[in-house]
Amino acid sequence: MKHLVSPEIEAYAQAYSRPESSVCRALREETQRTMEYAQMVVGPLEGAFLQMMTQLVGAKRVLEIGMFTGYSALCFAESLPVNGTVVTCEINEESAAVARRYISQVPFGSKISIRMGPALDTMGTLTGPFDLIFIDADKMNYLNYYRRALDLLSPNGVILIDNVLWSGEVLKQPPPDDQTAAIQELNRTVANDPRVTAVLVTVRDGVLVVRKK
Repeated sequence: MKHLVSPEIEAYAQAYSRPESSVCRALREETQRTMEYAQMVVGPLEGAFLQMMTQLVGAKRVLEIGMFTGYSALCFAESLPVNGTVVTCEINEESAAVARRYISQVPFGSKISIRMGPALDTMGTLTGPFDLIFIDADKMNYLNYYRRALDLLSPNGVILIDNVLWSGEVLKQPPPDDQTAAIQELNRTVANDPRVTAVLVTVRDGVLVVRKK
C-alpha cells in the first residue's frame, strides 16, 4: 500500500489523535513482525477514527467484514458500551488465531464474536439492525458487501468502507486490474445511490462513510 499522505504528516496526525491502547499496540507490532500482508492492519490513526465514529453514532451493535488480526475489532469493542457487541467475519484461520489471543487478554474482548467462513454467507445468516458496519475484506465482493450491509444497517447507522482509494490506483483509466475496477464500481454505485449520502475521507487508504438519507 502506497502512502497517499507523507509519513511525517501521518505521524503528526497520529500524535494529536486519540492514543493507541496498549493491547492494540502490542497486536500491531506482532502483526508487523510476523504476518504476511501486515499492511492490512488499520493502525493507530484509522483506529482512532473508527473509535470516534463508533462513539458519534452511539453504536451498540457493530458488524465487521474482514477482521485480519483483530486490531479494528478491538478498537470497536473498546469504544462500545458495556452491553455492546461486535460481530466480526474472517476466513483466514492463521490471522484469526492471532486475534483470539489478544481478544482474550482484555475485559472488553468479551464483546467480540468471531464468525469464520465466507463473509457473504455469514451476512446472510445475520439479523439487523447494526449501528455501524465496517467493510475491509476482499475487494472483488465490495459491492455485494455494500448491498447486504444496507439491508442490515439501522436507520441512523453508518457504513465505513476501507481502502476505497486503493493506493491511488482508482485514478487510473482503464483500471489496471480487477480489484481496482471493483473499487471504482463501488465508489460510483454509492455516489449514485439515491438511498444514501456519503463522503470519501482521505484517512490512510481512503474510507467511504455512508449513511441512509
